[in-house]
Amino acid sequence: METLKSLFTQTTREALEDVYELPSSGSNRRYFRLTGKKQVLIGVLGTSIEENKAFWMLDTHFLSKGLPVPEVLAHSEDFHCYLQKDLGDNLLFNAIAKGRSCGRFDDAEKALLHKVIAKLPEFQVLGAQGLDFSHCYPQPEFDKRMILWDLNYFKYCFLKATGLEFNESRLEDDFEKMATALLCDQTTTFLYRDFQSRNVMVVDGEPYFIDFQGGRKGPVYYDVASFLWQAKAQYSDELREELLQVYLDALRKLISVDEENFRAQLRHFVIFRTMQVLGAYGFRGYFEKKPHFMQSVPFAIDNLRRILADGEVSEYPYLSEVLRQLTHMKQFSDLSGTRKLEVSIYSFAYKKGIPDDMSGNGGGYVFDCRAINNPGKYEHYKHFTGLDKEVIDFLEEDGGVVNFLDHIYPLADAHVQRYIERKFSHLMFSFGCTGGQHRSVYCAQHLAEHIAKKFDVKVSLFHREQNIERTI
Repeated sequence: METLKSLFTQTTREALEDVYELPSSGSNRRYFRLTGKKQVLIGVLGTSIEENKAFWMLDTHFLSKGLPVPEVLAHSEDFHCYLQKDLGDNLLFNAIAKGRSCGRFDDAEKALLHKVIAKLPEFQVLGAQGLDFSHCYPQPEFDKRMILWDLNYFKYCFLKATGLEFNESRLEDDFEKMATALLCDQTTTFLYRDFQSRNVMVVDGEPYFIDFQGGRKGPVYYDVASFLWQAKAQYSDELREELLQVYLDALRKLISVDEENFRAQLRHFVIFRTMQVLGAYGFRGYFEKKPHFMQSVPFAIDNLRRILADGEVSEYPYLSEVLRQLTHMKQFSDLSGTRKLEVSIYSFAYKKGIPDDMSGNGGGYVFDCRAINNPGKYEHYKHFTGLDKEVIDFLEEDGGVVNFLDHIYPLADAHVQRYIERKFSHLMFSFGCTGGQHRSVYCAQHLAEHIAKKFDVKVSLFHREQNIERTI
């Protein structure tokens, strides 16, 4: 951390006045917003030097091609950390939250999605021109080893963890068939690897692209499948087709496209990417004990149901049988069914504003947690959140948070009960504190668990500043 602070001073020629750690997702990289008197930059600490070097190399190359990425301004000598321009906090995932929540995207959301998917071919085709793929991490191209690694990632980190019994030898036979199908179209294009709405920032209405350090040489279909079949995107079949046409029109401007062949090949990548994502969720959830990753599993399973219903896995008969059994397991309940009251509960930072009510009902209760003793004042707690034992113990031993929630629970109970009786569809509670990291997170989490335990309702929990969403 001291190296990062020193790098900021050397680069900006001004003293560092404030450091704020941003929420991380699945990686081991840590991000900080570094503020000086005039300049604000993002500092990155990465445990993998090779990955850091790959990001810097790709970023420099993409900027030379005029592609919208955050400029890396400086890096430490040993590449353990680097500084990049600050693109703000508006992820595409959040910018389309209203559409995701109800499955109906308005014109502004669709226009933004059009911009994003139309820009993808530029990364894939123009971004590949003159690129030295040998510097890509962890390997230079999409090959059979990578495919089998990801398929086995799904098998060992997800499938086995569910307890579903299967014939490993027969499953491997279909994995071999799939690897052959995925590699039948060799290209020299750039494969972004994790092209999805959490890796796109929106700045003044325009998309900027991040987290491409895992990119390599590979076929264009993978990124299209990643984006259009993202587990929690909730795109309808009609919107998915609309966005696919926008993509194909943009791709045709750069290379020739056989649309019939494109669609035939794309479906193999949709199946493959869905299994790869489930493997990642399984590893982060089952093995790293990060429960919020498991909240996306039902959405990915629902994608699988749609794929299987369309007969898209017919070339892989045993794999198809295993996936059907998987989608019928009790722990992966269907997303459809009778609509219950949905209670949305948010934690947030006041300095970033009170959360919008995506249901369109105008909002609900907002509780100010700033009177509670703040663990964020102490260096020891700055890396933790209200979900961590260290912060939980601090808040509960102080006592203020318990008394605070004891006053809120009866009010919330009465309101939830009345909304159920009146057959309303949505209720919202929000908890705010200074940084949206400790006190508000604790309170939102505990109210969510309290309501979920007491009422037969759907509880959607959003720790906004931590970029965590859960359905309880």
